[in-house]
Amino acid sequence: MVVSGITVEVVRKDIKNLHLGVYPPNGRVRVAAPLVVSDEAVRLAVIDKLGWIKRQRAGFENQPRQSEREMVNGESHYFLGRRYRLRVHEQVAPPKVATRGIASLDLFVRPGSTAEQREEVLSRWYREQLKALIPPLLAKWEPKLGVQVADWGIKKMKTKWGSCTPQARRIWLNLELAKKSVQCIEYILVHELTHLLERHHNERFTGLMESHMPQWRQYRDMLNKAPLGHEDWGY
Repeated sequence: MVVSGITVEVVRKDIKNLHLGVYPPNGRVRVAAPLVVSDEAVRLAVIDKLGWIKRQRAGFENQPRQSEREMVNGESHYFLGRRYRLRVHEQVAPPKVATRGIASLDLFVRPGSTAEQREEVLSRWYREQLKALIPPLLAKWEPKLGVQVADWGIKKMKTKWGSCTPQARRIWLNLELAKKSVQCIEYILVHELTHLLERHHNERFTGLMESHMPQWRQYRDMLNKAPLGHEDWGY
């Protein structure tokens, strides 16, 4: 529906309470509404929050963004929340990536490689680093929460930082998280693990997050304020 010129995505779910969210990078507005709530009630709820919605969207508009990646020397890239300058090295050897000190990211590629090929090498490296980081975090948080995942994985996601399928006890994490701080990664992991205890974003879910990770809102804000990629995706 459209409310005061703002397009609102409405999703009907078997839930008790209405949930309204504004998501990066472009301020997408989404409402999860109980099946029994009328369209007019949803519209009134959005109207009631128009001031807040506009403030959130203004914040996303002012958030720093990366330009489209060209994969050339001097370009800025992020890893675990830190900014690095890319240094491209052409060599007749298998491609690889390595950090140098606290400011340089060395990308070793074959001569004549395209920007797409270079980006794929970097994406593979991001995936390897994130895969190495997650198991210790699972070992820390599964016993704290009293849960255990059956499976987890990493993939490029267009709409979320993470997802959870409680029935299968499976968690997916967005590959983009490799660019964010460890605290942000840990927050998303705990968020998804908590869904194994409570499927919905209700008061019980918030209470569980508060009790196990009191600073979760701070980490969420850090995640949403971090520089956005050039891709058109949100959370």
